[in-house]
Amino acid sequence: MGQETSNYLVEYGVTPDQPSHWREKNGGTRVVQLKKERKFYPTEDKPKLKRTRKMVAFKNHKRYLRGSITPGTVLIMLAGRHRGKRVVFLKQLGTGLLLVTGPYQVNGCPLRRVNQIYTIATSTKLDISNVKMPEHLDDKYFRRKKPQKKSKKDEEEIFETKKEEYSVTEQRKKDQLEVDRQVLDVIRKHPEKTLCSII
Repeated sequence: MGQETSNYLVEYGVTPDQPSHWREKNGGTRVVQLKKERKFYPTEDKPKLKRTRKMVAFKNHKRYLRGSITPGTVLIMLAGRHRGKRVVFLKQLGTGLLLVTGPYQVNGCPLRRVNQIYTIATSTKLDISNVKMPEHLDDKYFRRKKPQKKSKKDEEEIFETKKEEYSVTEQRKKDQLEVDRQVLDVIRKHPEKTLCSII
């Protein structure tokens, strides 16, 4: 036992060079490995991700817009609570999402952001070149504020307090009315004239 390597220890951490009555168990000794072998080996080696010049932050990505989608194009929503509805495309935001409106008075679809892969562009196009949209209609405008973290005292009253529900701000209502008023004027001047045939 004295020639054993340092990788081995007797049970209970007693080294081989210590007295034999410390190491006795049922008249003998048992050797245990300090470093156990791995029980699992991956079938494939995972390649390490090397940082290259092609790895660009999301904010610096190029934004593409489908050729059939231009400002004023009437789109058909394919997903979400407003799927199946026709909406008017206003502009593309910084994140690449599309800003659309119903208008809200016509089909109940408010100003909202939509991914272009969930839309179908129709052949109907409106001239919205004279529509003036508020400058603050960007991605930050549509972000919801995160609720503040509750302290321990508030956690104790969790059953007494109600969950905070989302409510539309007055600023958003004002912007909705302003944009929809201009879009409705454009729709009325369209050759098809009837709202139902367009939206």
